[in-house]
Amino acid sequence: MRDDVVEASAVVGHPPDVVWQIVGSPEWYPRFVPEISWSEVQEPASRGRGPRGLIRIVPERRPMLETQVQAVVYRPGEHVVWCGVPDDGTWVSLELRPLAGGRTELFVRMMLQPAHMELVSSIKKDIRAVARRLDLHLSGQADPDAGPDGVKATKLRTTSILVRAGVLSPGRPDKLARQLNSISQWGATIAGGYQAAAARAADEVALHDERNVRTFAQVQERSDRLTNALSELGVNERDRIALMCRNHSAMVESFVAASKLGADVILLNTGLSASSVKDVLAEHRPAAVLADDEFAQTIANVPGDFARISTWPDAETGYPTVDELIQSAPADRPKPAERPGRLVVLTSGTSGTPKGARRPTPKGMGAAASILDRIPLKAGDRILVAAPLFHSWGLAAMQIGMALRSSLALVRKFDAEETLRTIAEQQCDALFVVPIMLQRIMDLPERVRARYDLSSLRIVASSGSAMSGTFVTSFMDTFGDVLYNFYGSTEVSWASIADPADLRAAPTTAGRCPLGTNVAILDEDRKPVPPGGEGQIFVGNDMLFDGYTSGIDPARAADLMATGDVGYLDAAGRLFVTGRADEMIVSGGENVFPRPVEEALVALPGVHDAAVVGVADAEWGQRLAAYVVPRRGASLHAEDIRAYIHQRLARFAVPRDVYFVPDLPRNATGKILKRLLHDDTWPVTTDY
Repeated sequence: MRDDVVEASAVVGHPPDVVWQIVGSPEWYPRFVPEISWSEVQEPASRGRGPRGLIRIVPERRPMLETQVQAVVYRPGEHVVWCGVPDDGTWVSLELRPLAGGRTELFVRMMLQPAHMELVSSIKKDIRAVARRLDLHLSGQADPDAGPDGVKATKLRTTSILVRAGVLSPGRPDKLARQLNSISQWGATIAGGYQAAAARAADEVALHDERNVRTFAQVQERSDRLTNALSELGVNERDRIALMCRNHSAMVESFVAASKLGADVILLNTGLSASSVKDVLAEHRPAAVLADDEFAQTIANVPGDFARISTWPDAETGYPTVDELIQSAPADRPKPAERPGRLVVLTSGTSGTPKGARRPTPKGMGAAASILDRIPLKAGDRILVAAPLFHSWGLAAMQIGMALRSSLALVRKFDAEETLRTIAEQQCDALFVVPIMLQRIMDLPERVRARYDLSSLRIVASSGSAMSGTFVTSFMDTFGDVLYNFYGSTEVSWASIADPADLRAAPTTAGRCPLGTNVAILDEDRKPVPPGGEGQIFVGNDMLFDGYTSGIDPARAADLMATGDVGYLDAAGRLFVTGRADEMIVSGGENVFPRPVEEALVALPGVHDAAVVGVADAEWGQRLAAYVVPRRGASLHAEDIRAYIHQRLARFAVPRDVYFVPDLPRNATGKILKRLLHDDTWPVTTDY
């Protein structure tokens, strides 16, 4: 053997033709080889030629390597040899040698460049580990030695993260005492967070919107007065307050006041239809509804004996405004409520009543530490919050911002260029968004983006829907390695966070577990899947929600809760989400179920039958496509369908694609075969 050729072998307890299912499929390599983070087949194998593709290798403590590879030898069930393109003299040979008893020797030879020869010992060790993972996967067995994927949250680890971020830091003894006293009295609530921030940074800017700038001291005083005003209106501890607001300082002050009062807060999605708002308020029976004036008519049409308050006055509604209530109320300091108020975040209902998910009150500062473990925000960072505050991700930005004593720049209505201007003018350190907002920014002409100095921007934190790998890479190539992708749900809070290194290595990854979080991939029987296998994603952490207000909860397995998604873990522990466990469609950060849309469609005169599916969309993650079977003699147009659905359901339930078809494909039992609707040969038209 030549000195620069490395040889290693291991035995797999399955015959060569079975082992070839993985060895002959390079797209599976990252699930079994920790150093391979990404493998993409660009040209599949054909007669007389092996596949060609892209591979990324992330050696331990070494820079990532990316190269084009070609299978110059490709004998199915026997042998494959990968070479670099162009040929740089390196190659990897994977040979499957049959052994007695239906086993296979996986014989590996590699030609390495001199700079990589120190990897020889780890390669030989890795081959044995890879063979073990292959064995378990092909046997359908979970790894008995696999432990929790996340890092255990200890007091020392949590404290270390909080100190590093500056949440806990030395200061004047009196201010530090007041900060700790606020947390002790109020707990890790929104009231406690802003009380503690005011104790340490009273004169620093807390909130900045297009009309107002508020310091932490002002938020403290104004929320005290608003708490007293709400109490005078008859809102008591354990009552419910509904908010239907865009991002602005009065919404945050209302949050804080409700928390001080011990009232539950119901966050209404500003895109909900009037009928959905009516149903939500009828179910939750709030004592008060605080809403921007643009939603005043929607609230006015809801029957009920509850206080109606304007949070963003721009019309004559006749309702008292937040400012008027604050000006007329006493400044007495409220006492902590016996039971902290809860947050109820609505899932994205498309008809009927959206489900309300009760968010738990954090038990301490561990929740902040979990996010700060993977996203390196620091105390005093200036954060631009474009993600809606009624959305779980916007809510997370507000909560982590108060812990960091950050100045929050609040965006009422997103505009891509205005966002860049604000980042430049306010020298923002971080931007919280949903992916569609990043797409809008990338859609701006390069000359427009170049107008703004974004050198202060260290972190772009995104969550809400999937981003394509191509988009992730393009965004970081444009703005630098500043992108962090947060994967979670209303129910489990967070599951994983991908940092820029993760996204460079594997652009479609959902990342790794933050502090105190475990992820398990389970089969239909709630048992762990084999290494590299796909299954339902279950999450365990201290912030699993307290249940839906309807009383129906998602699936659980011991102390884990299902996210509703399907995915897998690669060999390095990165999470990948491959799809929904059911037919839920995620479009622009909102969850949409097809069935209510279908029911609305078939109720339209002229529609005989309909099916709705989700299709990939580079801008929205997914979009809705409706396939409509018209009644004989009917005259229908796609725009008429969209306008009708927009009247009946939330805006995010409106199909962007509408196709008219003569019938729908069905199986013998009459079930619609939706997978066939994606077939390009299926006859469609856009008008009928």
